[in-house]
Amino acid sequence: MTRMTRRDFAALATAALLARPAFAQTNETSLITRAIPSTGERVPAVGLGTAYVFNRGDEQTRRAAAQVVLTLVEAGGRLIDTASSYGDAESVLGDVIASAGLRDKVFIATKLEEPDAAELKRSLTRLKTAKLDLLQLHNVRDPRQSLAQFKAWKAQGICRYIGMTSTFHGDFAAIEAVLGREKPDFVQVDYSLDDRDAEKRILPLAAEVKAGVLTALPFGRGRLFRAVRGKAIPDWATNFAGSWAQFFLKYLLADERVTTVIPGTSDPAHMADNLGAMRGRLPDLDQRKRMTAFIDSL
Repeated sequence: MTRMTRRDFAALATAALLARPAFAQTNETSLITRAIPSTGERVPAVGLGTAYVFNRGDEQTRRAAAQVVLTLVEAGGRLIDTASSYGDAESVLGDVIASAGLRDKVFIATKLEEPDAAELKRSLTRLKTAKLDLLQLHNVRDPRQSLAQFKAWKAQGICRYIGMTSTFHGDFAAIEAVLGREKPDFVQVDYSLDDRDAEKRILPLAAEVKAGVLTALPFGRGRLFRAVRGKAIPDWATNFAGSWAQFFLKYLLADERVTTVIPGTSDPAHMADNLGAMRGRLPDLDQRKRMTAFIDSL
């Protein structure tokens, strides 16, 4: 397995800096950030998801990861979400972040399938870090699930925050039960303009227990892009969205209960486009209603 050297990353960094979009040079104070409810720490509202995109450890994947991560950081983003079950994604990210000296510039969130010490040790080794920003229990299905071990790891300083995830609506009842009882710092669920179940079920409870919300699959597994293929952004949306990606992401970000959206991509141009969603104005309530009506009509 080929590993990226500091020289390799420096070459990529130079190329990316020369080609970076204009918004990357804007004052960072214009970024949309959100407070993590349990502490008040602020994080940028657009991050990076890595499911399926960095799961291979080949050179092409590593180079793509380096470009995407650099684009994220240069534009003011921080949060990167991965998992122990995403193939080689943790190793790829660990190499990129360490080679570029970016550990203090990124917020690393990963997930374990079980509260297992061996799995945690493997994730820390792969990510080349002694401490995680967010450690999540992945795909919670049991309403009686305990997060006691995750809380213990947090108390030991292994992670700063703990959370839980699910992208299966059949498990939302379990998520609601555990979220209400365990009160983790974060909950991650799938939420998109064409799949708004979490808006009714998970977001109100998250706000009640002061949990941050990460939104996985914000493009609806690609359904949204397929639905608007060949269509122009409506005139009434052009004052807040410069692309369809920003249209979809800003719908989510207009709900202040959403902490960070985490679209996945291995394309630095798409990463740059996604990051544009944390600049400029957000749709108001009436515009959000028009957005849902527009998508529902397709």
